[in-house]
Formats: sequence, C-alpha cells, structure tokens
Amino acid sequence: MDNGTVELIISLLSGSLRIMIPIAFAALGAILCERAGIINIGMEGMMLVGAFAGVWGADLFGNGYVGILFAMVAGGLFGLIHAVLTVHFKTDHIISGLAINMLGLGLTSVLLEIIWGNRGNSDEVEGIGYLSIPIIRDIPVIGPIIGNQSILFYLLIVLIIVTWLLLYKTVLGLRIRVIGENPHVADTLGVNVNGIKYLCVILSGVLAGIGGAYLSVGEVHLFGRDMIAGRGYIALAAMIFGGWNPFGVFGSSLLFGFAQSLQIRLQVFTIPVQFIQMIPYVLTILVLIVFHKRNRAPASVGKHFRRN
Repeated sequence: MDNGTVELIISLLSGSLRIMIPIAFAALGAILCERAGIINIGMEGMMLVGAFAGVWGADLFGNGYVGILFAMVAGGLFGLIHAVLTVHFKTDHIISGLAINMLGLGLTSVLLEIIWGNRGNSDEVEGIGYLSIPIIRDIPVIGPIIGNQSILFYLLIVLIIVTWLLLYKTVLGLRIRVIGENPHVADTLGVNVNGIKYLCVILSGVLAGIGGAYLSVGEVHLFGRDMIAGRGYIALAAMIFGGWNPFGVFGSSLLFGFAQSLQIRLQVFTIPVQFIQMIPYVLTILVLIVFHKRNRAPASVGKHFRRN
C-alpha cells in the first residue's frame, strides 16, 4: 500500500477510537443498569447533563479535569432520579427514561442561556487534551492510532476490565447478575436488592456523564445544545450487540465508531450528505433487528421488584 492509503487507514481507525469513547462509556453504564434489572433509555439525557456540567465545571475552575468530576456528579444525580422513579415509585422504566431525556434537554437549554447568555453554545473552556505515550507512539501504524489519545480512552480500557472483573469475578457481581435474572431468589438469600439496583443505576449515570463530558471537555471544549445527537441510543444498541458483556461492548462500540468515522470521510464524495449521515443510525437499527433475539437480555429487566 502507498503512503496515502496507509495514512487514510490510520486516520479512519484513529477517528473510530475517538468516536467510540462516549458510546462505550454509556454502554458500560447501561450494562450495569440492565444486569440489575433496570432499563435505562435515559442515557441520552444523562450524557447531555454530563456534557453540560463538564463545561460548566471547567469554566468555573479553569480546569478540564474538574469538569469531568462535575460531569460524574451530574450524571450520578440523574441516575439517582431514574433509580428513585423506577425502584422506589415503580414507574415504568421507559417512561422514566424518556422523562430523564426531556429533563436533560430542557434543563441544559435553560441553564445555557442563564449562564452564558446563548441559546446555542457555551463559551470555550479549558479541555483535557490528549495523552501521548512515548513507547507506544513510536510503533509504526499502531502508534499513530492509540499512542496519542484522550486520557479518557485509557480510563475506558481500565473500566472495561474492571467492570468485567466486577460482574464475573466478585460476589457483588454475582448478586447483580442474580438480581437481573430473579430478584426474589437474591432477596431470599438476604441480598439488599433495591440497594444494589440504586447503586447500579447511579453508576450508570456516572459513566454516561463521563461519556458526555468527553464530547464537550475532551473534544470541542464547549457545550452545544443537544450535542449528544443520539449517542445515548446508539450506546443501548452497542450494549445489545455486545451481549451485555463489557468486552463485547468495546467491540460493538468500536464498530459504531468506525461507521461514524467512515461517514465523516465519505462526505468528500459526491454522494448526497443526507445518505452518508444515515450510516451510523441505519447500522443501529439493523443491529437491533438482528441481535435483539440472538443475545438474551436478563430475564427480569424492566420488571418491578416487590418483596413477598
């Protein structure tokens, strides 16, 4: 291959990794939620408030990493709202998730105008930049792809491993999985079912908040109204495609990232841009159609738990 082709491949793959990061964070959170029996389609709203809070924190303190902490807190608070509605008040999970999404959109729109006096975008803030690893960045082909990525990319890799170990190698992970399959069995064994559900939903909000903050603080260094643009729903598709498994989610998120990266690079051709922009969303629909039956969801997901 000539140098131009190699550079194109490197650019495509490097872009795929950057695009998949927010999707994978939200998908990891969705895994924890659904493994504990809670459907969370409110990922879109949680990512949006995370993106907003990240920029707000970075603006207040002049530090992008403080913005990430703000995003985690904001996402966790929205996760808590979803947990209270679904676990305590037994609200329908879908309705609660939609309410979270609408609340996130409305709240960030209002606060955007109050804080920055602008209905479209915030002011530009200090971001978190990229981490260049000396040894890895010098490896041919591989170095340019993974040797100069956001620090959140490396955090994502660690969290994928930690989440897998948590779910499959710890007592807490076993309890989470049992709750997702049959919470009454867990309850008879003395497990605090509702407490674990609360924990998982709040953690899902924290992870979604980090994913949203990556877009605002990590990439564009500002907040744009409705900047998540469906990534929360794509994360749910990635979770299903990945079989509710952290490593599977990494692969499926990378596939969606590749589709979006390809879409961006195809815009230089004469194909109508509307068709090119449809690629990631058409892929999402196809994945849901093909894999929603092949990969079995936890048996009690979406069902309310009531102690006998």
